[in-house]
Amino acid sequence: MTVTQFIADLRVDDLDEARRFYVDVLGLTEQPLGLDWVTRFVDPSTGAAVQVLTRDATAPEDPAASVKVDDVHATYASLREAGYEIVHPLTTEPWGVVRFFVRTADGTVLNIVQHHA
Repeated sequence: MTVTQFIADLRVDDLDEARRFYVDVLGLTEQPLGLDWVTRFVDPSTGAAVQVLTRDATAPEDPAASVKVDDVHATYASLREAGYEIVHPLTTEPWGVVRFFVRTADGTVLNIVQHHA
């Protein structure tokens, strides 16, 4: 498994309020994801990014972070074999990703994700 990106997923009550802070105050650029419950803010010069979500619309829990990997299927198999709790099953989402949620040993829920063609 190769991790290609790690992005914090912050829970917010209101995306518009978050937008005002991350864009107007911090000067980040919004990178809309096409969903009404999550968006991403990026510093174009550094690539630093954060995602904010009101809730995860298709999973039973909200993740603390999204971990992009080069092979989500192999990562899923490896983590299952190692005995980690899969919180949300391997799913091909309509917005162009394959993902699953895993609970780490300390209880943190991570969204393991890969874009698909």
